[in-house]
Amino acid sequence: MLRIKKLDIFILKSFCLLFTGTFFICLFIFMMQFLWKYVDQMVGKGLDMSVLAQFFIYAGLTLVPASLPLAVLLAALITFGNFGERFELMAMKAAGVSLVQILRPLVVFIAFICVVSFYFQNVVGPYAQSKLWTLVLSMKQKSPELDIPEGAFYDQIPGYNIYVGYKNRDSGGLFDVLIYNFQNGFDNAQIIYADSAHMELTSDKQHLYLHLYNGEEFENLRSQSVSQESVPYRRESFVEKHALIEFDSNFNMMDEGIMDNQSISKNMAQLEADADSMMQVVDSLGSMNFHDVVDRVYRPVGMEPKLLIRGELNTSEEVAEEEEEKKEYMTSAKDLTHITSTTFVNVDSIYNVSSLDDREKFVGDAFAEVAQVQSDWMNKDTNMKIVIGNMRRHQTAWHEKLTLSLACMIFLFIGVALGGIIRKGGLGMPVVISVIIFIFYYIVNNTGFKMAREGKWLIWSGMWLSTAVLAPIGAFLTYKSNNDSVVINMDQVTAAVKRFFGIRSKRNLVRKDVIIDDPDYPTLPERLEALSTECADYMLQKNLKHAPNYYTLWTSTENDVEAENINDRLETLIEEMSNTRSGYLLNALNSYPVLSTNAHVRPFNNRWLNLACGIFFPLGLFFYIRIWIFRLRLQKDLERVIEVDNEAINVVNGILKE
Repeated sequence: MLRIKKLDIFILKSFCLLFTGTFFICLFIFMMQFLWKYVDQMVGKGLDMSVLAQFFIYAGLTLVPASLPLAVLLAALITFGNFGERFELMAMKAAGVSLVQILRPLVVFIAFICVVSFYFQNVVGPYAQSKLWTLVLSMKQKSPELDIPEGAFYDQIPGYNIYVGYKNRDSGGLFDVLIYNFQNGFDNAQIIYADSAHMELTSDKQHLYLHLYNGEEFENLRSQSVSQESVPYRRESFVEKHALIEFDSNFNMMDEGIMDNQSISKNMAQLEADADSMMQVVDSLGSMNFHDVVDRVYRPVGMEPKLLIRGELNTSEEVAEEEEEKKEYMTSAKDLTHITSTTFVNVDSIYNVSSLDDREKFVGDAFAEVAQVQSDWMNKDTNMKIVIGNMRRHQTAWHEKLTLSLACMIFLFIGVALGGIIRKGGLGMPVVISVIIFIFYYIVNNTGFKMAREGKWLIWSGMWLSTAVLAPIGAFLTYKSNNDSVVINMDQVTAAVKRFFGIRSKRNLVRKDVIIDDPDYPTLPERLEALSTECADYMLQKNLKHAPNYYTLWTSTENDVEAENINDRLETLIEEMSNTRSGYLLNALNSYPVLSTNAHVRPFNNRWLNLACGIFFPLGLFFYIRIWIFRLRLQKDLERVIEVDNEAINVVNGILKE
């Protein structure tokens, strides 16, 4: 019997409240982004509120599937971040409830969200997309609302340019009006200037009615029979004049049938059927183009037809049949009826014995034929690309409906795991992490989509790339969060980075509150002097200031045991002397450098890797310079050890005298 536990209700309630809020926030963000792209199509066109309401409703419906994955990710991060911050997640695990059991109600809920997302993409989406883009295209075709600016030419009325020097907003009067009428062509331009004017729309909103006062009109009367030098014109002065300009300000919705062939306005069944039909068209066009190439354009005389069609060598049993086909083909040619299988036309010899006029004619005909063939094949290539591109758009749209729905489930596991790991709630860190993950998802998904659409990748591989990348990440993070494992050990990463760039940690020895064994002060001066002597002998033997031999650096297999012994002896002395109560001695100990005993030798422990690195000169040169730098640093460190040894000896002698 299915029983809902109180813990499941608590988890669902906490998640659903946040999911509702984050969904509307994400939808609002995507709406603003979409509106910003098409705001220029709506501003200044006097659209009714009903048209704008339809635009926002249809845009919101189309953006619901894109908003759901981000809302799931953000809600999961905040919910489980709050659980971790309030130690509720720890209490659940302490009570014996694993992360997988905690996730069960959310998995069921997100499975329902995946179904909702798929329904919106497959049923609601095509209808809303068709309505939305029909509306957008209709907005583009609508004439702009009449709002002539001051001090600038207004060219939104076809065939007219209108300039207004000053406008009276209260009375609607226009002053210093200049009107250019180019409806009859630039040569027959009509120019009207008026000191003042008044403009209004007719009752049918199809024309502008202008009342012009105190001005002049200039018009060219040029015709085809009149020469350029003498162009008649007409000039008229007026006190009051009226003009009618055609101006359609009504909003006319375009036919929705223009979106019938678009992939965004089809469900999965329609996409699959149309993609199969387009595939048959592509195959037919490809076959026709191939036979056109073989039979008409590029088929040389004497070449066997089957050899070109099959792309393979004929067997001995087919030779006779192919010879017959070749003879029939050559006898059917209009201009080659006299050529047999054993005769060939020597084009060069015919060209050499021809006259100069004939040669020029031959070359001209050849160029014309090549240009015609090139134009023909460019048209065929363009048509082929259009059909293939449309087919690929249908196939990518089919896969997108599945991948975008499945992304909700993947983002649930990523968000839950990261929320349990970072243990930070609120809108701070979760929002930052969500944006970074969603940007990464968008880049990967968009890359795969473009590669699949352009034919560089297979359709399924490009469209499922984001799922293939994010699903293992979600599984890995969920496993780590369920086992309370550290995803990334920052101490190890920091240590590796410091080793690579040669960054050393500084010693920070402080006086101990409880000391069990004091240092053996009487023997310390002698041991410190021995350490200094060993350091001096090592520097003299290794000659660290000189560059290492490039050949022996990569072929040597021995470790620098002397440097390791010096470092072990130094660390032993420091560990023993750190039990001192003397602050002067502790200051001296903190002055000891941290020695790097392996950075001045070969970079790898494997001999073959070292040899390969040395042979590959650019990489080998990089490591060679790095090793030389570490040799010089080791030289300075050993000199510093000798100086600190002398300082420590003086401090120890002072302690012994006391």
